[in-house]
Amino acid sequence: MNPGDDIRDASLLDLFLLEARTQVQVLSSGLLALERDATAADQLEACMRAAHSMKGAARIVGLEGGVRVAHVMEDLLVDAQAGRRVLAAADIDLLLRGADLLLKLPDMGAADGIVQADAYVAALSEHLGSARADTGAGLPQGRLADSPPTAWLRPADGDQDPVQAATPSISPSPVHAQETVAPTAPRRATETERDLRVHAETLDRLLGLSSETLVESHRLGPFAASLLQLKRMQEQLSRTLANAEHGASDADTLRETLAQARQLADACQQTLGDRMAQADQFGWRIGDLAQRLYDASLACRMRPFGDTTGGLPRMLRDLARDLGKQVRLVVLGEATRVDRDVLERLDAPLNHLLRNAVDHGIETPARRLAQGKPAMGTVTLEARHSAGMLLVEVADDGAGIDLDELRDEVVRRQLASAEVVAALSEGELLSFLFLPGFTTRDAVTEVSGRGVGLDVVQDMMRQLRGTARIHQRTGAGTRFTLEMPLSLSVARCLIVDIGEERYAFPLAYVQRALTVRRDAIAQLEGRQHFTHEGRQVGLVAGRLLLQYPAGTPPAGDVPVILLGDASQTFGVAVDRYVAERTLVVQPLDPRLGKLQDILAGALMDDGTPVLIVDVEDLLRSIEKRVASGDLLRVGDGPQADDQRRKRILVVDDSLTVRELERKLLQNRGYEVAVAVDGMDGWNMLRAGTYDLVVTDVDMPRMDGIELVTRIRHDTRLQSLHVMVVSYKDRPEDRQRGLDAGADYYLGKSSFHDDALLQAVEDLIGRAR
Repeated sequence: MNPGDDIRDASLLDLFLLEARTQVQVLSSGLLALERDATAADQLEACMRAAHSMKGAARIVGLEGGVRVAHVMEDLLVDAQAGRRVLAAADIDLLLRGADLLLKLPDMGAADGIVQADAYVAALSEHLGSARADTGAGLPQGRLADSPPTAWLRPADGDQDPVQAATPSISPSPVHAQETVAPTAPRRATETERDLRVHAETLDRLLGLSSETLVESHRLGPFAASLLQLKRMQEQLSRTLANAEHGASDADTLRETLAQARQLADACQQTLGDRMAQADQFGWRIGDLAQRLYDASLACRMRPFGDTTGGLPRMLRDLARDLGKQVRLVVLGEATRVDRDVLERLDAPLNHLLRNAVDHGIETPARRLAQGKPAMGTVTLEARHSAGMLLVEVADDGAGIDLDELRDEVVRRQLASAEVVAALSEGELLSFLFLPGFTTRDAVTEVSGRGVGLDVVQDMMRQLRGTARIHQRTGAGTRFTLEMPLSLSVARCLIVDIGEERYAFPLAYVQRALTVRRDAIAQLEGRQHFTHEGRQVGLVAGRLLLQYPAGTPPAGDVPVILLGDASQTFGVAVDRYVAERTLVVQPLDPRLGKLQDILAGALMDDGTPVLIVDVEDLLRSIEKRVASGDLLRVGDGPQADDQRRKRILVVDDSLTVRELERKLLQNRGYEVAVAVDGMDGWNMLRAGTYDLVVTDVDMPRMDGIELVTRIRHDTRLQSLHVMVVSYKDRPEDRQRGLDAGADYYLGKSSFHDDALLQAVEDLIGRAR
């Protein structure tokens, strides 16, 4: 198959649509922020990069209209970024119209899309007072497959591109502009500057506790002085004993000296006992004071659970009326105090669960009456504290969950075989409802059927370091239980040693901590696994995941932490279990950026620093290794194998481009791993082994030029082959990439012939 034919693959168009939604959201958010502050450099950069990515993605799938629209939007944003233009409200309005058009173009016919795109380009050009007759300046003619391998991305300043006939211009509607443009909003506090309302009595309590702390600190001076007195008594005792040993001339003198020494020893013992009792009392008071001070400080962040429930009864009433049902909402625990950040994040999950209860759980009045139930169903929402955790429950008295129907749906979706499904417990079966895209509805309605909802609940619980569980009684209702920490500032963790360092795994993510016999670890196709509760669990070395040398594997049984969910579970081998502790989460210095697989830091009781693992990130790292065939074994390091397939790392922030490159290279037999930006690529390079890196230039966090420069300055990676593939294909762009250390610089238009694959073979040879 000609690689160029792949651009018409429907899956690539789906990827483009997915990327378009994400990039248009970035554009919309950024443009609204720029409407408030037109000089916000970070928002200008984000919008410009989003428009640039949209242009590249549209070019890949042959969406000519999208290329034209994104190109002129990018031109305007670049002018603003360079200070040649200050974005006004009318500019923002036109850019928002362009963002909307980018989402609509894939659903239009090719001819209609070109007309709409040219009309938009003409409108924007007229608005800017452009003297150019060509509304598509700088854009390639026809399909990208017909372009030369090194097509220009953007003309140099002052240069003009070939022109293309312009369609009549369309001026923006004054009414539309008036409705779209919002007045400049007053400055709002940033995430780190958010205001916090504190009750006066809470503030008084904090001041009182601060006063007690000050008083307790004043006790340390006299206590330290008393310890010095004890030290002087000990020195006097030592001198007395020395005199008795060397200066006594007769028995009477010796007895007298020893009596003095005994008196001094008794006095020392009495004083030491008193000081120990004082220290014990002081420690108890300080511990109690610290706990009360923490509780009072935490109370400043707490809000009543009822703050978020005010609009819920009306929402359920309107929904029930639309569905022809009768429902009442009962809210319990409205006074339960909940951390502000936790409460804000609970909003979306609770809405999903309540709507789910009305739509899926509560029956119609006629059916309820036929079953001997009241015509009006009841949905109960309750919040309470339990064992230092926050529990939120959503329960209904509806029909429950049809387990047989759920089993059939799991089998139909090929998520498990009929034999496996039949052997699942009720809890294991219900956990399938949390999978993304899973629904038991045959038809899509405005309320449900799209498979969106419970996976959102599960994802939010993971962000809150909590868990979600389902309980049901057929014909009697369903109950969802959300369990999470009272505050995000503390976390209950399992402390382990990995590579002679201490790490903490939040218990919310830990399924089980166990010890696996070394002879129970099997190996299949280079991957290790063991059997746990009747299922096979893949085993990964924690040392290698966290980039420690393999070292000598510990003797005896292997401590293993089970991580994951119902869909996939992995075992991470650690060196040693240490303890289970509640840790105060300390954010890392923002200058460090996002550390791979690390969430935050903390201190143990003895002051030992510990890193808290980002389990979600760690699971993604494991999945990448599984996908790339680089799942390193416990006790092993990377294995050299002359017969293995060549491995290539593709680094690009465009989902569409990444997928196209991956397909092209995999079809030629190479093993391909992908990274979403330069920083992600750099972390993967340090953790794995590759024969070639194919990287874009313009990417967030770390661009391609910096990535190439880092590779060339790393002694371990200096010999790695690097290819830059970019739309920036001017001579100065090529020279910049080659000066950084790239072995090859290729224009992205070469996707549509054999130039990319030939360049790869020139650098590293065939796949094997």
